[in-house]
Amino acid sequence: MARIIAVANQKGGVGKTTTCVNLVSALAGMNYRSLLVDLDPQGNASVGCGIESRSLDITALDVMEGSCGISTAMLHVEKLGFDVLPSNSDLTAAEISLMQIDEREYRLKVELEKVAHQYAWIFIDCPPSLNLLTLNALTAANSVLIPMQCEYYALEGLASLLETIDQVRGSVNAGLEIEGLLRTMYDGRNNLSGAVSDQLLEHFGERVFRTLIPRNVRVAEAPSYGLPVLKYDPSSSGAMAYLGLAGEMLRRNRQRQAGQREHLNNHS
Repeated sequence: MARIIAVANQKGGVGKTTTCVNLVSALAGMNYRSLLVDLDPQGNASVGCGIESRSLDITALDVMEGSCGISTAMLHVEKLGFDVLPSNSDLTAAEISLMQIDEREYRLKVELEKVAHQYAWIFIDCPPSLNLLTLNALTAANSVLIPMQCEYYALEGLASLLETIDQVRGSVNAGLEIEGLLRTMYDGRNNLSGAVSDQLLEHFGERVFRTLIPRNVRVAEAPSYGLPVLKYDPSSSGAMAYLGLAGEMLRRNRQRQAGQREHLNNHS
């Protein structure tokens, strides 16, 4: 059964989409069946996988509104080796139409439960706001991965996201965990980057991924070619960092599963 991870931060431009596309690419390259759910009306994750999202007849909007099942809307991107539930600007309409639907926060969860057995990993690219689409992602997910730029305002936005995660735990998804905090666009020459990074480590300790994603021009260029940086320039520092992050996530997941088995053995 898939581990479902929502990649969320209500602050834009922190590397959510880049992280989704490259983590799915890295894990698919290691032969893990992976699905990328583009839940952002900007549709950048779809475009970053080479999908011409504006010309699509069926997208995440149809799935969220219930006019088709998730299997009908998903695309297999052959050259990248993983599946995508694409979106485009039409998804903005879901915010309004979902308001009329009962149990609206469970729409994505219900659909992902139909296909979760087919995958090892499912990543959800959330919009840069704490809206009904993000709530759907947090309701469906096992955990939240929070990308953060090491800059002055980063910690302010983090507080409200953590508050939202607590509210979701208390209402619709008691098991929601924090997968980890990811430092993105990191520049070791910048004193502020180092200071904010230190603060994150001090406050969140083990929850902060050891892997740092550097500021790297190849990472920025890759989406315009419809490719993850791992395919665009696999030897770049950005590609190597995302490979390292995938490895770190796999190790954490193995430790989590071992802990769960031990817990079950102790209580059987």
